[in-house]
Amino acid sequence: MADLILHHYATSPFSEKVRVAFGIKQLAWTSVLIPNIMPKPDLMPLTGGYRKTPVMQVGADIYCDTQLIMMEIEKRAPKPPLLPVGQEGEARALAMWIDRTIFWSAVGVVMGAIGDQLPEAFKKDRTEFSGRPFDGERLKAAQPMAREQVYAQLSLAEQILRDGRPFLLGAVPCVADCALYNPVWFLQVRMGAGPAPSPLDRLPKIVEWSERMKAFGSGKPTEMSATDALEVARAATPEACKVDELDPSGLKAGQKVSVTPDDTGKVPVTGTLVGLSNDRVSIIRSDERVGDVAVHFPRAGFIVTPSS
Repeated sequence: MADLILHHYATSPFSEKVRVAFGIKQLAWTSVLIPNIMPKPDLMPLTGGYRKTPVMQVGADIYCDTQLIMMEIEKRAPKPPLLPVGQEGEARALAMWIDRTIFWSAVGVVMGAIGDQLPEAFKKDRTEFSGRPFDGERLKAAQPMAREQVYAQLSLAEQILRDGRPFLLGAVPCVADCALYNPVWFLQVRMGAGPAPSPLDRLPKIVEWSERMKAFGSGKPTEMSATDALEVARAATPEACKVDELDPSGLKAGQKVSVTPDDTGKVPVTGTLVGLSNDRVSIIRSDERVGDVAVHFPRAGFIVTPSS
């Protein structure tokens, strides 16, 4: 199997979602550490402007957003599976709901606690990323509401686990567990006070579950420099993709398109459409430092538009 190269940084919660998946599967993978704010000069040649963390690279194929990264890991290393047979849709839908709701409430709790301590460069970066001013005082004032939202949302997972099952959908972890570990881990590592900072102190099943997840570790990483990762891309050729000719968008292979996240980090990435299905969109783009690369995005949560 080609090397799985993860571009990430240590405190990135969405990176932890992927790292724990590597741990569950006990995968060997390659770690490239990137800055936690822009500029990211050794990442942009690969992504064409996409700035969220993490990004996964396999040769000259670049995978953006953990929705798709998790599916690509599953395809390339299917054992043990993260999609329970007969519950694939439930696992993926639950993961996306967690990513889009619980995570942002957890961010509100953490940023309300530490936002006024962060450097100005970080605040400026996150203002550009979110499209809203990073206001430490406003975040601090809103923290109680964010904490209660986290409590209400995680209480649903607490109820799921109350019947004694070790993981969200049964006896083994799935993509939904990895997604939920993201905000729970973020609260634990950023809020301190042991494994149960508020509101986790009211959710004992979630805390027990998080210890089971933590025990998986993060697989078997080896380090690589960002410049070496660029050389890997330059030396490789993107894998073949296919465009669904009956796709309801009407988009066609060879068409120039832009792909943009619909929530935050709304930087369009432009290239030639080479892959399109119900769950992913793939474009070819070229950069002088890496040559031709294929950049892949999940379909849900991304806007694809024709580009002149």
